[in-house]
Amino acid sequence: MNAEKYPLLGKIDKPSDLRQLDEDQLPQVADELREYLLQAVSTSGGHFGAGLGCVELTIALHYCYETPFDRIIWDVGHQAYPHKILTGRGERIGTIKKTGGLAPFPKRSESEFDTFGVGHSSTSISAGLGMALASHYKDEKRRVVSVIGDGAMTAGMAFEALNHGGSLDPNMLVVLNENQMSISPNVGAITKVLARMMIGPTVTTIRERSKQMMHRDSRVWRFMSRWEEHVKGMIVPSTLFEEFGFNYLGPIDGHDLPMLVRTLRTIQTVDGPNLLHIITAKGKGYAPAEQDPVKYHAVGPFDREQGVVSKAPATPQPPTYTEVFGRWLCDMAEADTRLLAITPAMCEGSGMVEFSERFPERYFDVSIAEQHAVTLAAGMACEDVHPVVAIYSTFLQRAYDQLIHDVALQNLPVLFAIDRAGLVGSDGPTHAGSFDLSFMRCIPNMVIMAPADENECRQMLYTGFQYQGPAAVRYPRGRGPGVVVESDMQALPIGRAEIIRRGSGVAILAFGASVEPASVVAEKTGASLVNMRFVKPLDAEVIAEMAQSHELLVTVEENAVSGGAGSAVTELLVAAGNTVNILNVGIPDRFIEHGSRDDCLAMAGLDAEGIQMQVEKRLGKIHSAA
Repeated sequence: MNAEKYPLLGKIDKPSDLRQLDEDQLPQVADELREYLLQAVSTSGGHFGAGLGCVELTIALHYCYETPFDRIIWDVGHQAYPHKILTGRGERIGTIKKTGGLAPFPKRSESEFDTFGVGHSSTSISAGLGMALASHYKDEKRRVVSVIGDGAMTAGMAFEALNHGGSLDPNMLVVLNENQMSISPNVGAITKVLARMMIGPTVTTIRERSKQMMHRDSRVWRFMSRWEEHVKGMIVPSTLFEEFGFNYLGPIDGHDLPMLVRTLRTIQTVDGPNLLHIITAKGKGYAPAEQDPVKYHAVGPFDREQGVVSKAPATPQPPTYTEVFGRWLCDMAEADTRLLAITPAMCEGSGMVEFSERFPERYFDVSIAEQHAVTLAAGMACEDVHPVVAIYSTFLQRAYDQLIHDVALQNLPVLFAIDRAGLVGSDGPTHAGSFDLSFMRCIPNMVIMAPADENECRQMLYTGFQYQGPAAVRYPRGRGPGVVVESDMQALPIGRAEIIRRGSGVAILAFGASVEPASVVAEKTGASLVNMRFVKPLDAEVIAEMAQSHELLVTVEENAVSGGAGSAVTELLVAAGNTVNILNVGIPDRFIEHGSRDDCLAMAGLDAEGIQMQVEKRLGKIHSAA
């Protein structure tokens, strides 16, 4: 780090170095940290806007709390880049999300300052409460801070934790970071006045001493408590959190470092559960990111002067699977008025922007509430409409009970469009869709499809929509092999595979995106190749035929080997008394670390080279045993 350009930040290798500075030096640290973050991410890419918005908060927390002894938990972790820089990882921040580089989110094995591994939203309050209770049990004078955004606060899990924590009186702080708006000068001034009134040491001391003097069951106590709630409720949104048992403080300007430091020091004098409400701006300090926080949520390398500029590719690119879904959704909605679409806060990521604009009355964004999304769809399906739930594979995990209990058990016609299935690359194992085939195929009434290409994805979505029961189409992140997508839509025969190539010796049964690398292996080795299409129900006839006519049966899937599609094939063969040699190729029994998608596939042995190597190794064992 350039010491001349970053005279203060360059001296900070850990938070204890930060705490050696005078408080009036902190604004300069914030300026340098924001500049360093802007320089690093514009050069290498990564999550962007959220980190810029949390610069002052990150500094204030590490300055006021004795980290890592005191615990800080970052919800989701998009905003944790400044935290990583201040905790000894500044020189490596340009490697973030890259193969062998820093993890995209806080990760316990990466640093002692990463107190809890995150990636999915709304876990911070539960984790922080657990740490606070464990510290109390061990009689450790440790303070715990959970930082959660207003988006993550929409999930039920956050309120479950608040409900529990408020009844136990833990020594913890929840920082609610509201970043949906900037603070205008007038509002900011009023906010500062309110903050001084409500969190100043004099007011806090009087309140706490009054509580000690009055019995909680007295009339005076009840009157004063209600008076305080009503006065605060008229001017700040405190009543909800106070009812949960948390002492509400704020709202304050989350970019006012002196105010943040004063507030946090005041909070440290008040034991029990506290909630600090701050207002910040995503992308703070970089105008384009402030004006378009969605666009600058996560970025590739870009020119700081020009900002992120969308460039048309030199040659036309095939659509991504997400774009195929978005196009199908609009076409299907035009053809069938029964279609309603649901997303748990992933409109852009799931390709639903055009649908939301063209069919607003049929579009439902439920916020970060996957459980509610699935049961909402079940309720809709009871009323002769046909809901489509667009959801990432990794987030469907959070609604597993609803998938079983509310949809499949009642055999309701709900279509699940499952994006980001398989290995997702730079977002790493927290976002990989490694398990959906395993956890879905054991559920009765489910039909599960995996397309080999873009056109098959469109036809499978249509097939699932026509099916009068729960159906799922799971497709990977990014682009497919480039097959032309037909405008017509035709339902595929349920449970029928497609034989692509007839060879000898080895038969490869490939599922979904694995068909493409498997075809390379089949061509090189002279193997037969089957595009299985359906994970449930399986094409038992084709499987039996391949087992009878080949020396080795190989299943390939971009899902965990344990309990996946290959396991289903093995179970079918065993039940039929077929003793053919079989090799199940898929994601091994470990979490695949972050990197490019190609690197992740190679790490899992799911690229063409890895598949061929596993096939040849198994053939070698078979031949040596003979």
